[in-house]
Amino acid sequence: MAAAPGVRFPVFGLVRLLGLASATAIIVWAVHFRGGMAFSSETDKLLIFNVHPVLMLIGLVVLNGEALLAYKTVPGTKKLKKLVHLALQFLAMLLSLIGLWTVWKFHNEREIDHLYTLHSWLGLSCIIFFSLQWATGFYTFWYPGGSRSGRASLLPWHVFFGLFLYVLAIATSVSGLLEKSIFMQSTKMIGRFSTEALFMNSLGMLLLLLGALVILAVVSPGAGKIDTYRGSSE
Repeated sequence: MAAAPGVRFPVFGLVRLLGLASATAIIVWAVHFRGGMAFSSETDKLLIFNVHPVLMLIGLVVLNGEALLAYKTVPGTKKLKKLVHLALQFLAMLLSLIGLWTVWKFHNEREIDHLYTLHSWLGLSCIIFFSLQWATGFYTFWYPGGSRSGRASLLPWHVFFGLFLYVLAIATSVSGLLEKSIFMQSTKMIGRFSTEALFMNSLGMLLLLLGALVILAVVSPGAGKIDTYRGSSE
């Protein structure tokens, strides 16, 4: 079986840089290109929608990526690393639930059907399974905590599903950007080669690169001094 590739460049620094760039880009898109964000608006319901991609991307992609790397990047005890991992993913889950509520509210107020696109199916699946993953991890690895053998048995699956859900979050984000861009182009809100369309395409490519680097950092034995989840079942 092939070994995971070693990393000989500052992958954690690049992950943080790209994560910050992605979060900044989605906020710039919502504020500069789409006019801002609001949890409630009587005049422009699209302001409510704009909250959705911002919270989803920052939560399930940026914060979740940091949580996946916590066992390698956070100094201190194993318990502290586990706490940071849980806390970051809880914050990601909270932001994603608020993001889901805003898009649901937007659809209700604009009388738009729910859950009719692949993006919406991917997104809802991601949130549901991410929440279950977090709850299972909290119960088994933090409080009240499972048996030593139970934790050891669950750990490989916990790691696998964590990476799978991160890939799903990237795929959902990219499909959401694509769906929104195509919709705005079809309704003549933006042109195919407009600055906004190219900006959204660039953000999608940035997310793919960020996802690749996060996964590389997780699986590579050369990235960081601490193996990502080794021993975290203890």
